[in-house]
Amino acid sequence: MDTSDYHDSVLRNFAFQVSWRTEEILYRLDVDWPEYSEYFTGATFGVAVDSLNGLVYVAQRGDNIPKVLVFTEDGCFLRAWNYTVDTPHGIFAASTLHEQSVWITDVGSGSYGHTIKKYNSFGDLVQVLGTPGKKGTGLNPLQFDNPAELYVEDTGDMYIVDGDGGLNNRLIKLSQDFMMLWLHGENGTEPAKFNIPHSVTLDSAGRVWVADRGNKRIQVFDKDTGEWLGAWTNCFTEEGPSSVRFTLDGKYLIVAQLNLSRLLFVAAPPAGSIGDCSVISTIQLADQVLPHLLDVSGKTGAIFVAEIGAKQVQKYVPLNGYFLSFGS
Repeated sequence: MDTSDYHDSVLRNFAFQVSWRTEEILYRLDVDWPEYSEYFTGATFGVAVDSLNGLVYVAQRGDNIPKVLVFTEDGCFLRAWNYTVDTPHGIFAASTLHEQSVWITDVGSGSYGHTIKKYNSFGDLVQVLGTPGKKGTGLNPLQFDNPAELYVEDTGDMYIVDGDGGLNNRLIKLSQDFMMLWLHGENGTEPAKFNIPHSVTLDSAGRVWVADRGNKRIQVFDKDTGEWLGAWTNCFTEEGPSSVRFTLDGKYLIVAQLNLSRLLFVAAPPAGSIGDCSVISTIQLADQVLPHLLDVSGKTGAIFVAEIGAKQVQKYVPLNGYFLSFGS
């Protein structure tokens, strides 16, 4: 190889590395969120973004502390409440133009536990699903045991993963009037069976994505029929997924891995075949941060991560180039 060939090779490698790094780094930490972190007084298990009203709800656990904190998306603390919340796990904001609401899955063993509850923004209890204080496997009436998370569509249809290490290992779809539409409900490693279904989300192609944490995989279903569409296992040999949410533009599935303290950005497949899991980018957090559940702003694309080890919620914002790519 002569000198010019060598320089060409070096330049090609350098250019590849630069473009690869630029493509890979999609988000940066917003170190100024929230304005005052002193409000985090417990273990922060869940976070939910109400993009319609610019609110962020944080669910935390601990004795003699408020279980729910409400911030603006910019980080201003608004209020806190603790009514009828025992041990929160998952949280989901499901506001409409007419109503500000938030759903909480409660895994406590007290009189409010083993339920999924709907509140307004000020903590007034609106709806209870399940049998308060009593775990179970029943479907009529509906019972839960450590319900992990839910996802509510704009139509009011909801998808529930139940549970977080309890009697049940199931994915349930309910209609807006809480009628059972379909169910996958057994413990196991086969398709459409679960071992700690921990998080659930939807994509724009009508598919339901479930973090099947104990089986170290993500399973995918048709939202209308419940048909099993496939699974991803190849990205999760070290640890199963703890949380799943899509980026605002739908290009990537964000996956939290709890004990590895890592966020993965996985290429979202087009409608049709699920294919294999392909990691495009990662955010490695410090040891023992323990990202548990996360949510994404439907307005800015920011990612909010509830960290039970660090006992805080952190906000990651899209870098300018990627931010502009989905036109916000």
